[in-house]
Amino acid sequence: MSDRSAGVKLIAQNKKARHLYELLDFYEAGMVLTGSEVKSLRAGKASFKDGYVAVRGGEAWLIGLFIAPYANAGYSQHDPDRERKLLLHATEIRQLRVKIEQKGLTVVPVKLYFKNSKAKIEIALGRGKNVHDRRADLKDRDIKRDTAQELAKYK
Repeated sequence: MSDRSAGVKLIAQNKKARHLYELLDFYEAGMVLTGSEVKSLRAGKASFKDGYVAVRGGEAWLIGLFIAPYANAGYSQHDPDRERKLLLHATEIRQLRVKIEQKGLTVVPVKLYFKNSKAKIEIALGRGKNVHDRRADLKDRDIKRDTAQELAKYK
């Protein structure tokens, strides 16, 4: 998915997910939200914290996504830490459940955005990286940055 495509406005990204997990398969899902949650998302007030997706009773639930309370909501304020139901096809939910149970993978939220004025979330199947893998990624990134800086000097 390209962030530059028409009708897509990025709200938040989970940068920690790419650091902690090797991301394998990506899915786009809708979410069941209240009005004050949508208003808060339009203001960009969302945080992934330690968010993950759980599959229970044939439904996918997003746990750990913090959506700040909306200042002008009045008496109908939402709970910022509540579990939110994800809107996925039944086959996608079954695939996620099987991969979580059999292969020991986890499902993490990666991106939160509006697509054609609908709130969407990109989730990914992830395998946890060990400390050695994370250090290797940091080392590779440092080498690439240093190389780019050296090349920029000679241009």
